[in-house]
Amino acid sequence: MKHYALGLDYGTNSVRCVVVDLSDGCEIATAVFDYPSGKQGILLDASDPNLARQHPADYIKGLESVVPSALEQARDATPDFDGRGVVGIGVDTTGSTPLPVDAQGNPLGLNPEFADNLNAMAWLWKDHTSHAEADRITAYAARERPQYLAKCGGVYSSEWFWSKIWHCLNVDPVVFDAADGFVELCDYIPALLTGTTDRRFMARSICAAGHKAMYCDEWGGLPDKTFLDGLDPALGRLRGHLYERAVTSDQAAGMLTHEWADKLGLPAGIPVAVGALDAHMGAVGAGIREGVLVKILGTSTCDLLVIPADRQLADIPGVCGIVKGSVLPDYYAIEAGQSAVGDIFLWLLHCLAPDTGGVPDGERFRRLGEEAARQKPGEHGLLALDWNNGNRTVLTDVRLGGLLLGQTLRTELHEVYRALVEATAFGGLTIMRRIEQYGVPIREVVNCGGLAVKNPFLMQIYADISGRPMKVARSDQTCAVGAAIYGAVVAGAEAGGYDRIAAAQDVMCSVRERVYTPIAGNAAVYARLYELYRTLHDAFGTRDWQGNLFSIMKDLIALREQQRG
Repeated sequence: MKHYALGLDYGTNSVRCVVVDLSDGCEIATAVFDYPSGKQGILLDASDPNLARQHPADYIKGLESVVPSALEQARDATPDFDGRGVVGIGVDTTGSTPLPVDAQGNPLGLNPEFADNLNAMAWLWKDHTSHAEADRITAYAARERPQYLAKCGGVYSSEWFWSKIWHCLNVDPVVFDAADGFVELCDYIPALLTGTTDRRFMARSICAAGHKAMYCDEWGGLPDKTFLDGLDPALGRLRGHLYERAVTSDQAAGMLTHEWADKLGLPAGIPVAVGALDAHMGAVGAGIREGVLVKILGTSTCDLLVIPADRQLADIPGVCGIVKGSVLPDYYAIEAGQSAVGDIFLWLLHCLAPDTGGVPDGERFRRLGEEAARQKPGEHGLLALDWNNGNRTVLTDVRLGGLLLGQTLRTELHEVYRALVEATAFGGLTIMRRIEQYGVPIREVVNCGGLAVKNPFLMQIYADISGRPMKVARSDQTCAVGAAIYGAVVAGAEAGGYDRIAAAQDVMCSVRERVYTPIAGNAAVYARLYELYRTLHDAFGTRDWQGNLFSIMKDLIALREQQRG
């Protein structure tokens, strides 16, 4: 009997399941379930653009849909497929996406009492309602526990666990008091599958805990009670209802229960790996190793590097976290990223140029890319800042907004599109330079996610602006594949899986034949544009910048005229 692993990937708008043949890494089936609630699966509030929640019922419906569908596809595609050959399951999710839960570990949002209360739902990673709490955590930790901030780039974010929990307390104490605890989505799904939703038995992910909840073994796990009491005594009391230990994803959260085995069409007793965040699993599925920067390109981006844990590593200001074991066991992971990339392009299409002809977004982007590609760098005379959803790295400031500079009465949509693509590339280059500035080498860049696969125009600009070749991971589903890799590892070699992550990656990970290499002439022009970008970046994004912006528009015009000949 052949052996397989399942990877479950809970993204921002949908959940997908991939079935991977462990003998050759072939992805024999993929199923997707779009969350039905809200707008593209996101519960919004017209009065607060910072709010983004999800209904926990969508997660359960998705699980009940994608696994049976993927297994059916596998049977259709591979005549000898047998579900009894599935030896392991891995899970990744968005994060920080905490759910308030009751004493049995059930999400409060499933309780009829809270059915219409957005605060009882899952607080999606892109929810920024807690920006004030994040600022207060940053200021307080800087005085009382600077070591807490040192491991998360110096600033605590409104995207993360404690700021969201504190905001829930401040705006809806009824929900806060009704909750026995708060559980990250990447911990909840494995617990659901293994029947361990009781907080006393639930396995907690070092990935979510370390990057989002200031967890570190150096100070005994989560922030200490005295520190939390200083923020609010209710947070100090809550600490005892959370967890003392978080673990890596090469450990099993438990075994698939008979109840869920029957629902999914699988044998009971399959090991389910401890969950992790989607981007981190995506890095694993893209083949991350020392010296390789993996860029996960989607609605937002996440940039990840790993360094052996026995290597000395400086704290890096502005990154999202340095956590041991969050990507690979025995390696430190360095996480950075951008709060909006694909979302910026969707904003352009849906808000500035709504289509009434029913043309799919993919086709509209293809046409825009073709028009934009006919221009030389700088020919449009535009410069943008990529902060439409705030800045994640290196400024860590959600209260920043996007900027488009240099438009005229003749500026066209495809020119704005090109400027926004360039802005996201400039933001990515800023991240690379910050990480290398602190002694971490980047020898190779591997991209994954929908934008990397579907948008060659974007990838070429990324190569030109970064001055580096851009490789693209083979799989369209690297997050799910990374989860499947961990599923194979918790199964172990004796059961048909793998004993080591690297051994599984050797079989299941590779890059595509096409590599986007920098075009020298384009790179030279972009080097000039990047200096203008950095001036705007520092002027609008930092307190200490001193200078005069008078020359920016004039420099853009001069470059535009040069490029137009």
